[in-house]
Amino acid sequence: MNRLIIIGASGHGKVVADIAALNGYKDIVFLDDDENIKECAEYPVIGKSVEAPDGEVFVAVGNPETRKRLMELYNKRIQPVLIHPSAVVAKGVELSDGSVVMAGAVINPGAQIGKGVIVNTSSSIDHDCRVGDYCHISVGAHLCGTVTVGDGTWIGAGATVSNNVIICSGCMIGAGAVVVKNIEKQGTYVGVPAKMRSKHHLTMQGGTAPPE
Repeated sequence: MNRLIIIGASGHGKVVADIAALNGYKDIVFLDDDENIKECAEYPVIGKSVEAPDGEVFVAVGNPETRKRLMELYNKRIQPVLIHPSAVVAKGVELSDGSVVMAGAVINPGAQIGKGVIVNTSSSIDHDCRVGDYCHISVGAHLCGTVTVGDGTWIGAGATVSNNVIICSGCMIGAGAVVVKNIEKQGTYVGVPAKMRSKHHLTMQGGTAPPE
């Protein structure tokens, strides 16, 4: 198995490195633009994000626009899908390049997951969902059946999206929110049921990114 170069020496990067090791990668190194960071999860940081040597590349960056930019920079490299051994991924699920499925996550039949998606710890994506590129399904968040999530949308920790709901690109769904109807305008949505708190354009459209 080739060297794996993880871009982003952060807490998220630590989790990705652990999953990579469990997937059989033995030669793991990091890149990060902070020159003060020398190691991450006991793996060396060997350069900046645009200086990847030969090897497979995984972009472990929370910001969706930065994740997109770096994945496109290395689009001729192998960008593996990483799945924690304790995750449950049904037969036939489509997982695109550079996505990670963390411990305890469940993805059920018919789901399609885009590029650079984070399916975080103990989250679930039910049957026939469509998750766009560079989305983040946060810790303990749940998508019920036949949900569609647009590119770059952030589903916060513990949030729930009801069956058959469509969420447009570039949204942030707050922690613990419950989405019961379609969301057609970019913004931050919070509460039960979820309502818009503020309008904005996330970085998939050139504006402000959610925090990592």
